[in-house]
Amino acid sequence: MLTPFKFNRIEVIIIEKNLVTTEIVVKENKVGILRVGNVNYISLTDLARYQNASDPSFTVKNWLRRINTIDYIGLWEEIHNQDFNLVEFD
Repeated sequence: MLTPFKFNRIEVIIIEKNLVTTEIVVKENKVGILRVGNVNYISLTDLARYQNASDPSFTVKNWLRRINTIDYIGLWEEIHNQDFNLVEFD
């Protein structure tokens, strides 16, 4: 079950017209967000710091190795990338 939590936006920096960076605080941890056009990208490294502050790369590596993550990435590529080659992906 997911636990609801509050987050506070702490800083917004406009780099260009369609490129904006911001940070939010989630459970007392800063999480970077990059907005390109109308799409937001959340920093996986910043999220991983919640679980392992000394080495967040370990958390990200473990997440990327999970079969559910690999299946999700393959499905996303099939939907959004017309040049995606499922045979090479498997």
